[in-house]
Amino acid sequence: MSVPSADPLQTGRALYQRRAWAGALRALREADDLAPLGSADLDRFAKAAYLSGNEAECIAAFTSGFQLDVDTDPTAAARTAFWIGFVLTQAGRWSEAGAWLERGGAVLDGAGLDGAERGLLLVPLGLQRAFAGDTDGAKDLFGRALDLGREHRDPDLLALARLGTGRAALMPGMASTAEAVTAVGHLDEVMVAVTAGEVTEMIAGLAYCAVIDACRILLDVRRAQEWTAALSRWCESQPELVPYRGQCLVHRSQVLQLHGAWADAATQARLARERLSDPPGQGAAGDAWYQEGELHRLRGDWDVAEEAFRRANTFGRQPQPGYALLLLARGDGSAASATLTRTLEETVDPFARPVLLAARVTIARALGDTAAVRGAADELTTLSGQRSCQYLAALAGHAVGAATLTEGDPSAALPPLRAALSVWASLEAPYEQAGTRELIGLACRELADDAGAALELGSAAATFARLGAAPDAARVDTLLHPRAASRPAHPLSAREVEVLRLIGAGHTNRAIATTLHLSEKTVARHVGNILAKLDLPSRSAATAWAYEHDVIRAGTAPK
Repeated sequence: MSVPSADPLQTGRALYQRRAWAGALRALREADDLAPLGSADLDRFAKAAYLSGNEAECIAAFTSGFQLDVDTDPTAAARTAFWIGFVLTQAGRWSEAGAWLERGGAVLDGAGLDGAERGLLLVPLGLQRAFAGDTDGAKDLFGRALDLGREHRDPDLLALARLGTGRAALMPGMASTAEAVTAVGHLDEVMVAVTAGEVTEMIAGLAYCAVIDACRILLDVRRAQEWTAALSRWCESQPELVPYRGQCLVHRSQVLQLHGAWADAATQARLARERLSDPPGQGAAGDAWYQEGELHRLRGDWDVAEEAFRRANTFGRQPQPGYALLLLARGDGSAASATLTRTLEETVDPFARPVLLAARVTIARALGDTAAVRGAADELTTLSGQRSCQYLAALAGHAVGAATLTEGDPSAALPPLRAALSVWASLEAPYEQAGTRELIGLACRELADDAGAALELGSAAATFARLGAAPDAARVDTLLHPRAASRPAHPLSAREVEVLRLIGAGHTNRAIATTLHLSEKTVARHVGNILAKLDLPSRSAATAWAYEHDVIRAGTAPK
């Protein structure tokens, strides 16, 4: 059934009801040009503007609504002041947000009111206290807001108060690990209200992203996957929705990466980065850049990964541990260890430390620093014992196995490694499975079980190759074929070797780009680098060099 277009006001209201935000905004904008909108329609105008990515129009419409209501309907005016503060807080404009929240409070004070609107005004103030490190002040404000939400049965206020309580508990210094895990129950209650359609869309989007981020912090992979799928469905039901679609794509990319769908993960990360770049200044763009950097690092595109990590850093997203692991991959283990050690010294948050400690195990083991490997493994074991989390348990098991193997006890290393492998398999995490299999293979080799070692290392190599993890595949290939370790070193990166092998198979740049999920421009740059590094005149000369130096073994060139 089509919506009549003769009356833009009725059209705007109908489109708003359908959650067609951009269309509703256009129609309400046209209606406002014909005759000034009333308070209720200005509220629709503002929310449609926000949800379609037009922040300036949103604030202007809310401001007009506040001015209409301030002398006649203080309750509505105070709620509008909250929404202005909400939008400004999401944009990081804390001072302006605080001024509007105080203005809303003054309206309530003047009218002698203390209803749900008072609680709404307390929530952003609680977040400000939390970010400032005022633990007691934040808890007090969220507690008061929750009490008012219960008293007045206001779904938006209840959701925001619970969201603030649960999310703030995961900030460094806000609570003990046990208290923070208990606080996640508040987040579950929020999501029940969201999925039941009890809260407004602006709060629903915020809740989805905040809860998924909490799952990420807690390393609760299964819940993160479930809520990411729900967020994706929610966003897809509103094609014109803007503010939350970028974060949705970042979360989706992370889930796809875990499950080994790296090409799809890269596509989602790139789309997220593009979406979060317009309008500019969105802090979440740093997460998208970091995610792109990680995927490039894993596949051996080190120059591209470094640039992505640098861009993430400019958006305030600390590019660790990815950047440290990139330095290690490039052969600068000392720099990798130094930057990760400094990051760990600065990071006291027990929820942020596990992934950094896991990277420390990798870097310290590569450098032969037995004490550092054991220290990281022991801390991971302690953190894992403080809360029930499969992902964290697997990180700890892998780390303990790595430490024990490094200390020269391969037999004792196998039980924790096999336990970790079982968890990785249950989480459908193939890259992590391959990394643990590699250590199991090394332990078997040290126990003179060459057949078992070949089985585990072969499985790891096949998984790395299937994923496109070129540096890891090359490393395990060397373990499987020790003769390769004695070959003369060459100046090519792992990605350049991969490109060279495809050149040897007769692939064009376009075909190579398709196979490796790169742009033709990037492939051309790799080809130019190969010829320059080897001082060769042509692709055919490079192919001959590859066979001569056993980079491509006769009869094994990629098809």
